Amino acid sequence: MSTPTSGGASWLARVLWRSTSGRMGVILLGIFVVLAVFSPILRPYGLDERVGGVYDPPSLAHPLGLDDGGIDMLSLLMEGGRMSLTVGFAAALVAMVIGGGIGIAAGYFGGWVDTVLMRITDYFLVIPSLPLAIVIAAVWGPSLSHLIVVIALLLWTSTARLIRAEVRSVRERVYVARARALGAGHGRIILRHVLPQIGPLLVANTVLSVASAIFDESALAFLGLGDPTAITWGKIIELAFLRTAVTAGAWWAVVPAGLCVAMVIVACFWIGQAVEDALNPRLAVAHLSPRTFAVRTITGRVSPSDKGAS
Repeated sequence: MSTPTSGGASWLARVLWRSTSGRMGVILLGIFVVLAVFSPILRPYGLDERVGGVYDPPSLAHPLGLDDGGIDMLSLLMEGGRMSLTVGFAAALVAMVIGGGIGIAAGYFGGWVDTVLMRITDYFLVIPSLPLAIVIAAVWGPSLSHLIVVIALLLWTSTARLIRAEVRSVRERVYVARARALGAGHGRIILRHVLPQIGPLLVANTVLSVASAIFDESALAFLGLGDPTAITWGKIIELAFLRTAVTAGAWWAVVPAGLCVAMVIVACFWIGQAVEDALNPRLAVAHLSPRTFAVRTITGRVSPSDKGAS
């Protein structure tokens, strides 16, 4: 597995710019982030402003139609994106801190520290994710902060195991052994030599965790365990089903929110795939070129295509 030899941020920017999937993922995710950040300014109507009838279809004034309360769906989707992305990024950040810290400690120190931390991680891995989230959300109560913590508890285990494996490889490298021999402390080695090497991998995994967090938020909100006062994509889908949008044929109350969730997940996957391919170039060779093999029509005689190739 190759690792960046220069600054982590500049290396990551070069990787995403050179990769087609990386560029597409950054552009697509960037569009959603910009719309979410400037949602209070860009949305055409107020969130409590009744501008038409129940489930009015899409029109020039309302490109995505209206919901059961006559509220503009485009405005609701922009606000829902702001809240869903906030939950997704916050939960992924918490999962990165918890999982990254545990993975670094387990991989670097090894021994009994590794054993204890990995057994704790294994216990969380064997617990069914959705039932655990339902129980915790139901016990703690509906709140965005509770939802962020619940989703983070579901995501940190994969980060911990991935980072542990990479740190175990990094700690055996020559420059780490040289720094240790020169008397560098554990903190300095981790901050100066380990973190720069695992940083891009941690970023790629965090981006993928954002997609998982948004999906988990949508699932929990659809089950009625989200914050009832917050508008998210999952909440929009839940209310559409509860208020018989499907029965009424109002697809615009359900499909756009689902497509937003799907597109954000795809964008995060593209970004994570670009970084993963750069870290491990062997993953980029996913097929065999047809020019790799020379086809002979008769034994001892070369086909015309072979002559042209030679």
